[in-house]
Amino acid sequence: MKGMTYKAILRGNRLEWSDERPEGLSPERELPVIVTILDEPDSPSQGARMADALQRLAEAGGVRSIEDPLQWQRDSRRERPLPGRD
Repeated sequence: MKGMTYKAILRGNRLEWSDERPEGLSPERELPVIVTILDEPDSPSQGARMADALQRLAEAGGVRSIEDPLQWQRDSRRERPLPGRD
């Protein structure tokens, strides 16, 4: 069980297992855990914040360190190996 990852939902002071729960876990057993709060990928506020950031970037004229965006894109595509094209 040590070092394993399990999905759960935190409701108040309680964790509710979403999928697989740890084997051999009894309600009376105390178990130290570390909880990471995950951002919801579908969160409307997250999407709105991303759209706002992209809008500000576009209004600022894009990334200043890239002089020719089309050439930068061609160069970056050339650098990585493509499947089946050795």
